[in-house]
Amino acid sequence: MKLLFIALMVSLTSSSCQDKHQDLEDGLYAEFVTNKGTMVAKLFYEKVPVVVANFVGLAEGTHPKLADSLKGKPFYDGIIFHRVMDKFMIQGGDPTGTGMGSAGYKFFSEFDTSLSHDKAGILSMANSGGYNTNGSQFFITEVPKQNLDGFYADGSLKNCNGRVSCHSVFGELVKGLEVQDSISNVAVNPKNKPLEDVVIQKLNIIRKGDAAKAFDAAKVFTEQEPLLPQKLEELKAKELERIKEQSKEAAANFIKKHADFPGEVKEFPTGMVMILDAKADGIKPKPSDRVLIDCTGLFEDGSFFFSTIVEDAKKYNNYNEDAEKQGAYNAFAMPYNESATLVPGFREAMLNMDIGDKARIFVPSYLGYGAAGRGPVPPNANLIFDIELVGLDKK
Repeated sequence: MKLLFIALMVSLTSSSCQDKHQDLEDGLYAEFVTNKGTMVAKLFYEKVPVVVANFVGLAEGTHPKLADSLKGKPFYDGIIFHRVMDKFMIQGGDPTGTGMGSAGYKFFSEFDTSLSHDKAGILSMANSGGYNTNGSQFFITEVPKQNLDGFYADGSLKNCNGRVSCHSVFGELVKGLEVQDSISNVAVNPKNKPLEDVVIQKLNIIRKGDAAKAFDAAKVFTEQEPLLPQKLEELKAKELERIKEQSKEAAANFIKKHADFPGEVKEFPTGMVMILDAKADGIKPKPSDRVLIDCTGLFEDGSFFFSTIVEDAKKYNNYNEDAEKQGAYNAFAMPYNESATLVPGFREAMLNMDIGDKARIFVPSYLGYGAAGRGPVPPNANLIFDIELVGLDKK
């Protein structure tokens, strides 16, 4: 009887909300009734079903991971917006109001590259970093914040296990942007908590149309959330194939551009391309040897980012006298084997060179610094290196 009563109350509330918002097109919506006004967000349940199922399950008290004491209760009702930052976002969903609370569980991230923090009113998951730290907390943007996406502008995925922001977009305000704006402008303390509580008095889920009415949040979360890590790996694999295809064209352009460069063109199955100017009597190092390497690193457009060679640093207007005094312009030693701590494309080139050989190589991004980038190298950058094996390390 208790469960029947709860189901009846949810049905009545939903019907009342739908009557109030008859102008909404078919879809799944969340109505935030706050003490500052009402906002309505459309939920992207077809693109990110698990994140939406999590939110809907909490709002309706049907989430399978809720403790028994919380089941059947609207989780978000009475919760405050505990973190408010003007020209950024408003954040809620923490039952403790401290920013440290949750619904008692965490779940994996879910991304769709068509959904971005590209405007005001974007509803997204808050987390503490990494892929598996989503819970009950969410935020709504006041301005575009695409640096919060789980992918870059070209659609390539970020390495979200690094120190980068990766948040799952799952909705967008279709009503009440002015309410979001008024909340973002309330007075706050030094920790960005409103001085006077901004309360979610009621969070109602509205279903318009047969597809939205058939969306079973508990079932979707139970069945699909365990599949998210594999789904992410599939996205990564698909992304890698896309990058490899793009790199083939870039490698072909590299070869064409360097048609007059001295040396033999060698194309490797990995995607690395080498123009090798081999020394006639070069010594082949043994895997137990350490070799001394001079190199200069360039971006695809020919701009400079690194060199161990004074002349090259000066040539590209990047010479630093203090750096030279500290030994920056000296050949560095590396083991002549797979243990060498070099990006894969550079290491592969080195292992195909003898002492005295020189080479200009093309390193596709996935054999370089990848999606993470490093230092002056941005994410997903193809690189060009001039390399010379100048000798064996006798130390």
